[in-house]
Amino acid sequence: MSTTGATVDPLAALGSLPGVAESVESVRKAVDRVYGHRVMRRRSTAVTSEAALRGARGSAALSGADWALEEVRRRSDFGADDEALAVGAALRLTAEAGQLLSIWRQSPLRVLARLHLVAAADEGDEVGRPRQAGESVDEPLIELELPTSDEVAGRLDGLAQLIVAGSSAPALVTAAVVHGELLALRPFVSRNGLVARAAERVVLIGSGLDPKSVCPAEVGHAELGRAAYLAALEGYVSGTPEGMAAWITHCGRAIELGARESTAVCEALQRGAA
Repeated sequence: MSTTGATVDPLAALGSLPGVAESVESVRKAVDRVYGHRVMRRRSTAVTSEAALRGARGSAALSGADWALEEVRRRSDFGADDEALAVGAALRLTAEAGQLLSIWRQSPLRVLARLHLVAAADEGDEVGRPRQAGESVDEPLIELELPTSDEVAGRLDGLAQLIVAGSSAPALVTAAVVHGELLALRPFVSRNGLVARAAERVVLIGSGLDPKSVCPAEVGHAELGRAAYLAALEGYVSGTPEGMAAWITHCGRAIELGARESTAVCEALQRGAA
């Protein structure tokens, strides 16, 4: 997403794309249904914890580690193989996201570096910083053309400027742009998908749309499927109004499905079954 020479709020402008306003309203209604559930008044912490677990599972699935929820719940060792490492990274990111809200609006690049550090742990010297010229990227599930390190630096700076400046755009729009831009750029040498989805979570929490983090978009992205996810991402990368709108509405649908998942959790808690 280019921000060069922008004289208007480019994020807010995306809110006027066809179908986006309807998606924003639909997301708001879905989120309100969860927050209006009677269980949220008494057991919101339990719903948040379950949403975090399910969100991490969904994000890991999109990175190639499609484990059953109960497998994620029971495991304690996440260092055995590539899939286990991905699940462990997703769990750590989900736990970390809520701790970075105060930094995000002042220094989003610091937050992204921290997210990568948490995700990649001790994978190498490249951890926690954007990739440099000549460094390869381990992100086999995303086959889009890889931007150069110089382009990455420029676009990351532009994204950070948008976040710091603030925007009147709906939270859905900002979250979708942050998510899409990080997937398009793949600024780190690894774990970009996990970081992008964690950053989306940070925006949704920090914006006030989902302050208790009970509407895990990662669940919805996984439910919609990797093929639909990548197809929508291609729309974002195209930069066309239609492609951007398709990506934003795709992200909106993912949030709605995450909200539906947590509504089901609330119902189960109310019945005493979870």
